[in-house]
Amino acid sequence: MPPSDTDKHRKTDHDVIIRATDVTVRFGSKTILDGLSLDVRRGEILGFVGASGTGKSVLLRTILGLNPKQGGKIEVFGVDYDRASDAERLTVEQRWGVLFQQGALFSSLTVLENIQVPMREYLDISPQLMEELARLKIDLVGLAPDAAEKYPSELSGGMIKRAALARALALDPDIVFLDEPTSGLDPIGAADFDELIMTLRDTLGLTVYMVTHDLDSLFMACDRIAVLGQKKVLVEGPLQTMLENDDPWVRSYFHGKRARTVVPKDENPHYAVKDSDGK
Repeated sequence: MPPSDTDKHRKTDHDVIIRATDVTVRFGSKTILDGLSLDVRRGEILGFVGASGTGKSVLLRTILGLNPKQGGKIEVFGVDYDRASDAERLTVEQRWGVLFQQGALFSSLTVLENIQVPMREYLDISPQLMEELARLKIDLVGLAPDAAEKYPSELSGGMIKRAALARALALDPDIVFLDEPTSGLDPIGAADFDELIMTLRDTLGLTVYMVTHDLDSLFMACDRIAVLGQKKVLVEGPLQTMLENDDPWVRSYFHGKRARTVVPKDENPHYAVKDSDGK
């Protein structure tokens, strides 16, 4: 069988920094991902979306090596993570940062101390330099200087997200993984966070892998979107590809009532097409 256009693209794209190929993940007898393949390209903001419970966070954790997989291969920066030595894994891990759901800050540590955790783990630098770098990250994500001495319980939801992002940036990573970064934020706070992510991508040359349900984030911030469905990537591409796709779930998600508050009618080619209810 001749290779598909997708296969040809996957083989010739030299800007891919994460490549998941035929990944299968099971928990007991339940299969979560089955033969999933996905590329993440250098410098892009990739939005990863799918119905609740389909395995979006499972794939993220599998890429990070936190979940075992039963089949397939994951390469990060050209390194096959399964075959990598401890030294190679250490090198790879220092090139990524992670913002977990709800921030996952250590409640007994201040913001400054939380940001210093990866530095203490991986860097051999003086306490003074570590503090200076941590304060730089606090400023980078738009937090006030006095946030450094606050504990997570003293922070608002938006401040927690920014503090967690500062920790994810502690080692100056090449890629950041964001798991539902705007969940729980009000619309203004979520829009501000999206703006921050886009600014950091452009300023620092980051690649961003964003698991999200937030339509505003998908429409505003993402260069490319991948949809998880039927235990694999159902469709991937820019927003226009999502708007033109006829899969029932994709169509419902990107053409539903909530989507119509985000995308102007003149930018959505399907607004002229009636919904199944005739509206």
